[in-house]
Amino acid sequence: MEARSKPDVPLAAEFEPPARAAWLTLVEKALKGGDFERRLVGRTADALAIQPLYTRRDAPAETAPVGRTGWFPGGWDVRQRHIDTDPKAVNAAILDDLTAGGTSVLLQISAPGQAGLSYGAHALAQALEGVFLNACAIALDARENTLDAVGSLLEIWREKGINENDRRGAFNYDPLGVLAKTGTLYYPPDRACEIAAKLASDSRTMSHVTALNADGRPYHEAGGSEAQELAAMLATLVAYLRACETAGLRPRMALGQIAIGLAADADLFLTMAKLRAARRLISRVAEACGAGTAAEKMQIAATTSERMMARRDPWVNMLRTTIACAGAAFGGAEAITVLPFTWALGKPDAFARRIARNTHLVLQEESAAARVIDPAHGSWYVEALTGQLAGKAWELFQAIEAKGGMARALESGFVQGEIARVAEARARDIAHGRMEMTGVSAFPMLGDDGVRVSPHAPFDPIVKGGVSVTPLTPHRLAAPFERLRDASDAHVAKTGRRPQVFLAALGDPAVHSARATWIRNFLAAGGIEAVASAPLHNSADAGTAFAASGATVACLCSADTVYAELGEATAGVLKQAGAKQVLLAGRPKDQEAALKAAGVDTFVFAGSDAIATLTRLNETLGVRG
Repeated sequence: MEARSKPDVPLAAEFEPPARAAWLTLVEKALKGGDFERRLVGRTADALAIQPLYTRRDAPAETAPVGRTGWFPGGWDVRQRHIDTDPKAVNAAILDDLTAGGTSVLLQISAPGQAGLSYGAHALAQALEGVFLNACAIALDARENTLDAVGSLLEIWREKGINENDRRGAFNYDPLGVLAKTGTLYYPPDRACEIAAKLASDSRTMSHVTALNADGRPYHEAGGSEAQELAAMLATLVAYLRACETAGLRPRMALGQIAIGLAADADLFLTMAKLRAARRLISRVAEACGAGTAAEKMQIAATTSERMMARRDPWVNMLRTTIACAGAAFGGAEAITVLPFTWALGKPDAFARRIARNTHLVLQEESAAARVIDPAHGSWYVEALTGQLAGKAWELFQAIEAKGGMARALESGFVQGEIARVAEARARDIAHGRMEMTGVSAFPMLGDDGVRVSPHAPFDPIVKGGVSVTPLTPHRLAAPFERLRDASDAHVAKTGRRPQVFLAALGDPAVHSARATWIRNFLAAGGIEAVASAPLHNSADAGTAFAASGATVACLCSADTVYAELGEATAGVLKQAGAKQVLLAGRPKDQEAALKAAGVDTFVFAGSDAIATLTRLNETLGVRG
């Protein structure tokens, strides 16, 4: 009996087609006169608009899937980073990783400004003892010592009988990236690029090895935006392609010798869009070079961002790196390195490395994130964001090219100045609470988080070489708050007591609890303990409670209606009771002048400069940074 197909039932036939104008009418009603752009439209660090709603018309007319170019066992390459200076310790960690889910190894090599393994063949051979070198890719991060480390690795491969077709790895020679990070190179940039081109030419017979790395991460870690990171990566790629072509290595071959390095951070959709935009930009360069589809063979190696990592309450870093790893995977990275959650504190132990490794495995095996190529394809939002990022990055790339290319743009300070501008704006957003960091500026843990690690190994200083530029100094977003917390800890060690602020909770709990909770978190972000009173219903009781608390600074906490009734009197009583400074949680603008006159020194509210306020408060409390 034949199955009869039933006609499609138009489920929405009785409804009018959705219209944006109708939606906007409802939005305006909900906003009650509020500004649409200000309230609902977000902005990235590149000033790209993030709309509250996307439709089919927002996506580019034609989009092609942007997927992984190669498949690794179980999905992407789980590339674990090893930073120990002891070859035996590195070897134990490598074998532990490879037997429990890791698929490749990234060795950090000792170089000016960086600690790690010696680049000598003996040390590398010890570190790689027992590793199946014909199956496991070996990636290097050796900065100025890359050529020496490459020579040692080649020697090991030859001694182990690993033929050229079975060698797997990434030499990651990136002289322009080293110049950006350290501010110096032994050779001038043009000569360094010539050496890079020769390495690429000599390595082309090893089909599973890349020689060079066009790395955008130094620019990201210094505070650059997504488009700036992409533009710097692209300008570096073009510089290496030009050097290779001059050396006789045509772009089609050269592209196969260059890997791409990008950072993945805790903004899932921006990370996805950034990696997808990178594919489009690289393809555009390949087409301009006449290299056709050679760009499809290029591999993106993503590393979870260092700048997003926090030293305080580092457990939250697990969430950040999980989101970053997912974003890199969805964006199509072939290799992903998840930094251990204690990275900002010191040398990762076995537990931290295991958590980093398992982050991949949970996403690959339990979440099945590796089973779909380009899962964002067709998403109106992600496609629109990818196109916007690619367009902005191309503009910035052209600006770098107009300065004479990546090397000249670094020498002139153009790149550093542009990144500093974005980094300063982001720092202001964090200080003012427009960008929150959980566990740092939002919901901080004031007590001991229980994490203990060994410090990172010391490294050799950077010595100026043949050329010097202003270095791109990496900085973590949490650092300003962490400096306040460090000062608080030093105060505790010296005095035996954490700096305190008395909270005068005016009115019933239902009235004051919201602001009391908010100010408690605000103070904790700077390492200051809040000592809350019982509910207070008159100014005299507030003065008595403050005197009994032993604090020297007080803060009024309540609703504006209660401030109108008790605020002025209570501020005056607190001053009479010896308060060096009186704060007020909130900003009742109509009452501000009268409250100031009564004794309120500072209004603390959402959107105020937390770093500046907490720094001044520490000075009042006798806390020295």
